Amino acid sequence: MLKGFRDFMMRGNVVDMAVGVVIGAAFTAVVTGFVSAFLTPLVGVVVGAAGDFSSYTADIAGVKFPYGQFLNVLIAFFMTAAVLYFCIVLPITKATARYMPKKPAAPKRPCPECLTEIPQAARRCSACTAHVEPLTVPTGV
Repeated sequence: MLKGFRDFMMRGNVVDMAVGVVIGAAFTAVVTGFVSAFLTPLVGVVVGAAGDFSSYTADIAGVKFPYGQFLNVLIAFFMTAAVLYFCIVLPITKATARYMPKKPAAPKRPCPECLTEIPQAARRCSACTAHVEPLTVPTGV
């Protein structure tokens, strides 16, 4: 029983996932720190507040609703999402498109028997196994 658990824990994907979670937590702290130290105060300057909305409350029927805390969390969420998108996702997407371009898709045609899309050079349909005559594929167009 313990040997199975040890084998499970020593698999590469479990260790990789654990490392990813730890790095993700550390990165979350960095982004949260950036948002709370720089971006949230900038929002406060723009709207004329001190950058901390936690003291904002509303009294309704004698009950206090601290909506300012929710505003702080909401602003931090949107700022964190914006930082992640513009500083991580967008540059990685552009770099991936530039350095690892997608291969062009092979031209396809419908199978005459089942109408499944098959490559033009195919001699047999992968879905219905019907024999089909290969089309001449133009080269160097």
